[in-house]
Amino acid sequence: MAKPLEGVRILDLSTLLAGPFGSMILADLGADVIKIELPGREDQSRHMPPHYVGATSAYFIAFNRGKRSLALDLKDGEGYGVFLELVKRSDVVYDNFRPGVIERLRADYETLRKVNPRIISASVTGYGQTGPDRGKAALDLIVQARGGIMSFTGEPGRPPVRMGIPMGDMGGGLFAAHGVLAALLQRERTGQGQKVDVSLLDCQIYLASYRAQYYLTGGEVAQPLGTGHASVVPIRAYECGDGKWVVIDCALQHFWERLCEALGRAEWLEDPKMLGRPARLANRGYVDAKLANVFRSGAAAHWIERMEAHGVPCGPIQTIDEALADPQVGAREMVVEMTHPELGRIQAINTPIKTDGTWRTVPKPPPLLGEHTEEILHDVLGMPPAEIARLRRRWEGGAAGPGK
Repeated sequence: MAKPLEGVRILDLSTLLAGPFGSMILADLGADVIKIELPGREDQSRHMPPHYVGATSAYFIAFNRGKRSLALDLKDGEGYGVFLELVKRSDVVYDNFRPGVIERLRADYETLRKVNPRIISASVTGYGQTGPDRGKAALDLIVQARGGIMSFTGEPGRPPVRMGIPMGDMGGGLFAAHGVLAALLQRERTGQGQKVDVSLLDCQIYLASYRAQYYLTGGEVAQPLGTGHASVVPIRAYECGDGKWVVIDCALQHFWERLCEALGRAEWLEDPKMLGRPARLANRGYVDAKLANVFRSGAAAHWIERMEAHGVPCGPIQTIDEALADPQVGAREMVVEMTHPELGRIQAINTPIKTDGTWRTVPKPPPLLGEHTEEILHDVLGMPPAEIARLRRRWEGGAAGPGK
């Protein structure tokens, strides 16, 4: 059965991370994502160190699998004409340029809607299309910092910590993919395209969620709690006697009661300082110290076995190699093998979106620069081989344009 987005064509002008991550989600769902790159000035993440498969960066593989590549220069007159012909036959034009750049390329929504009234224009930028900072550059670390989340990430009394993955960029890609899906659904109802405007900073404010709401409601400025939680004790990591770490989450009272049973500490259920959720929150240090002493008395595997037997939400802190080898991750087919015509067999991360079996996603490998140029010009635009050959001769002779 067809994947949900099969038949949807997306022209992807984005580079690096914030844009390509969102368009890759759409490719995983079946969209034909055509990555348009300028010959000689391709996506810089193709060359991001330190790990490569052949000449292709592992970083590029992580955010661009399942796409097709078209080498095309929008600043060249004939190249721009090819782009407009593609717009007529496409559903979405997706970019992550600073405001103003897409207008200079004449690839903005107001221009494209005249060519195709059903086109959806999705732009992922640091600060959005409005506001005093709309023209400023903003990469992952900058928006993580400005969004406030870095200020309460890390251990108490220690410097602010960047999240271990580029959530500033990836958050923008996630919300952009949602915006495109919503615009496609609305177009089914109205027949009209629209502009989707996603700001990385806006996404960070949104993701601050309850910590932001605590300030708006109670004036509480969030402070770092390490692996702890602002509203519930105990939720955090504890070091065990073998030097390994476990995490527990007793958000509900019955989980706390089960934890006391699993650890053999039934007397804690009568301790006034731990009697209910408000008491434990007010006596965070006392509760944490009690738990830390117990966990240090045994190995992590021992405590996990006991807690799981009592139905306590818990787990080990795994390194990335351990996480990828986890049997549950394997059962969900989250690591898959792809075969690339030049790169050979490579492993990559699968989509987390699963259904009841009506469709199944196995990602395709990332494209080489310009790998699908002839295929796209012929299959999408119906361009005859002689015309494609003429364009190649013209562009190879001077102006940039289609690659091989």
